[in-house]
Amino acid sequence: MLVGYMRVSSDGDRQVLDLQRDALLAVGVDERHLFKDHASGSRGERAGLAKALAFVRPGDCLVVWKLDRLGRSLPHLLTTVNDLKTRGIAFRSLTEQMDTSTPQGEFLFHVFGALAQFERSLIQERVQAGLTAARRRGRRGGRPVAIDAEKLGAVITALDGGATKAVVCRTFGIKRSTLIDSLARIGWSAGLKMQGGISDTPTATDQDTDRHAASLLGRTP
Repeated sequence: MLVGYMRVSSDGDRQVLDLQRDALLAVGVDERHLFKDHASGSRGERAGLAKALAFVRPGDCLVVWKLDRLGRSLPHLLTTVNDLKTRGIAFRSLTEQMDTSTPQGEFLFHVFGALAQFERSLIQERVQAGLTAARRRGRRGGRPVAIDAEKLGAVITALDGGATKAVVCRTFGIKRSTLIDSLARIGWSAGLKMQGGISDTPTATDQDTDRHAASLLGRTP
């Protein structure tokens, strides 16, 4: 059985959809076995494609008008066609005249796979060369520091002065998770400064202390 899949980027691409439909019907795809999507090729989730892949059975052939109608990238295209092959389903693209059920089509598909691997190798090589060049200039890769040293120093001063984490986050515009991670990285702890365990829920006394700490920073809590 031939199963057709069509895709256009928007509802306004009516002519392109009609062109694909006519081409698929001309090679013998039944109208009842056509699936379509109105979605950009960059989108990972496409309901029509998912239905088409669930509908095809071993011995069937999934047919598209053009390769870019199926895959959002060469790696995605190769992965999809390989999955079909594993399930015993052929793939055919009319414009490129690729048919994995023929020796010529199988060979062309392997060429595409080799090109994709070559592309991945080039990308890895460029990344490694860039990291090496950056290290020679004294720069290191990885995530940038969320709080710079100057701001972190002011934060610690406020905390040492009695401000709670809550008021520090509001005053400096810092996310709570970022503050906790930054403090953990430098080993700061309020455990020795507070009795009865650590508490970040401000009490009336805490709020007075926070106002005092914030006033030292020239900010309003």
